[in-house]
Amino acid sequence: MLFRSSTILRFIEVFCLGTWVGSIIFLSFVVAPGAFGVLANRDQAGLMVGHSLARLHWLGIVAGVLFLAATAIEWVNLSRGPSLTAALVLLMMLLTFGSQRLVSRPMAALRQDMVSVDATPRDDPRRVEFDRLHVLSVRIEGAVLLLGLVGIFLTVQRISAGR
Repeated sequence: MLFRSSTILRFIEVFCLGTWVGSIIFLSFVVAPGAFGVLANRDQAGLMVGHSLARLHWLGIVAGVLFLAATAIEWVNLSRGPSLTAALVLLMMLLTFGSQRLVSRPMAALRQDMVSVDATPRDDPRRVEFDRLHVLSVRIEGAVLLLGLVGIFLTVQRISAGR
């Protein structure tokens, strides 16, 4: 047996999910509003938030991999089967990876092409696409947050039940 106790594995699971979810909350409710509130213009704020979101996405992928590794070790060492939480984390990772590749990257290219999103007319096709992708990004990040909160709840519930 790799570990005598599942305490370390459970800590890793809770730490990974808590860090990921906490980071989403921090970015959404502290960093983004702060950037748009204190930087000289909305374009600078958008660049800062986009940069931070890319880092958050990588943090999420790493946290997801570590969570799934700890869960897999538990399955092997403690004869536990796959959990709903592992499926949720996998879905969170897929959404995060998809958001980074299919939403954030095109948004960055559009931002660069427009030079200033704020100065680009709302009916400009690039701005229309940028705004559509922004709404999609917010929805995906919200879904990842909700899945993460459910995952934390299920993990804590399983730990409390001694499973």
